[in-house]
Amino acid sequence: MTGTKKERLELEQLLKAISEGDTVVVYKLDRISRSTKHLIELAETFEERKVNFVSISDNIDTSTAMGRFFFRTMASIAELERDIISERTKAGLQSARIRGRNGGRPIKDPKLVERALKLHASKEYSIKEISDMTGVSKSVLF
Repeated sequence: MTGTKKERLELEQLLKAISEGDTVVVYKLDRISRSTKHLIELAETFEERKVNFVSISDNIDTSTAMGRFFFRTMASIAELERDIISERTKAGLQSARIRGRNGGRPIKDPKLVERALKLHASKEYSIKEISDMTGVSKSVLF
């Protein structure tokens, strides 16, 4: 099953079946996780359940001190990366607000939306005609 989807039946079955002392073996890290964050979550799950994790191609084995160290280091780096992205996003939004930009979709005039809804309810006009007359888009109308 593809590693790009987090919800995978086979992975869910594996997570239900594993127990303390088991070892999960993958050929390569990208075969089990869709992202670094997901990989860290899986590693934490394995650690909580006292399950070892081995990646053959990446030469990782969490049953060893170096393997556990690698995952903890990776978890710290991933957390740092998420925090930096969050800080940058917040700073960017604050800077935009200072410049008078609030983001999000522009709000349509409620009177125009009400008119568009009345035209639609009359069933006399197509969606395109209503949109052309009022400036209210199809998605806003629906």
